[in-house]
Amino acid sequence: MKTCMVLLKKEWFEALKSGRLIWLPIAMMIVGLTQPLSLYYMPEIIENAGNLPDGVAINFTMPSGNEVMISTLSQFSVLGTALLIFSVMGSVANERNQGVLALIMSRPVPAVYYILSKWIVHSVIGAGSFAAGYGLAYYYVHMLFDGTDSARFLSSLGVYSLWVVFVMTAGLLGSTVFRSIGAAAAAGIGLVAAVSLAVSLSPDHTVWLPSVLRTQADHMLLHGEWGDFFGWTLAASVLCIVVLAALSVWCFRRYKTY
Repeated sequence: MKTCMVLLKKEWFEALKSGRLIWLPIAMMIVGLTQPLSLYYMPEIIENAGNLPDGVAINFTMPSGNEVMISTLSQFSVLGTALLIFSVMGSVANERNQGVLALIMSRPVPAVYYILSKWIVHSVIGAGSFAAGYGLAYYYVHMLFDGTDSARFLSSLGVYSLWVVFVMTAGLLGSTVFRSIGAAAAAGIGLVAAVSLAVSLSPDHTVWLPSVLRTQADHMLLHGEWGDFFGWTLAASVLCIVVLAALSVWCFRRYKTY
C-alpha cells in the first residue's frame, strides 16, 4: 500500500507539472460556458449575421433551462470526450518512450499499483474538470434561463461523471497497449466511438453499454426520473470500467521491455 501511495503522489505531481490540473478544468469550463451563452444570444447572433432578406422576421423560441443543460451535455459528449482522451493518451506511452517506466519498474512495483495510481488520478481530474464545466453551465442557466432543479442537476452530474470515468479508462487502455501517442489516442477515441455507435444503431439491445449513461442523464434532466433499465446500465457500466482497467493491467504485465 505504501508503494501505491508513493505512485499516487508521483501522479499528482506529474499532473501539476504538466499543467493538466490547470488546462483541462479551464477547457472543460469553456465547453460548459459556450452552450448557454450561445443559445441565449442566438437571436442577436442571427440578426447581426446579415445576409437576410428585408422584412424577414426571426422567430426563435427560447429553450428551457433543462433543454439547455441537455444541449450542454451533448457538447461534452463531443468536445469533452476529445479533451479527456487527449489528457490521458500519453499517461503510459510517454513514460515508456522517455525511459521513466524502466526506472520505476526497476524496483519491486506491482503492475496493478502502477495502473491503479494512474487510473485514480486521471479519473479524479477528468470527473472534477467535467464537474467544474457542468457546474458553470448550471450557474449561467440559472442566470439567463428559467433554471433547472438542483436535484436533477446533481443526479445527471453523478451519472455523467461515471461516463467520464469510462472514457478515461478507455484512454488509459489505449496508452497501455500502444507506444505511439497518436495510436493511443486513436484507440481510446475509437473504443468510445464504437460504444456510442452501437447504442445508436441498436438502442434496444445495448441498454447495458456505458454510452447509455448519457441518455440516462438527459432523461433525468428532462423528466426528473431515471429511464428504463437504469440499474442494469449502472451496474454494467461499472463492470465495463473494471474490465478495461483489468485489461490495462494484463497488457502492462505482458511488456517484454519497458
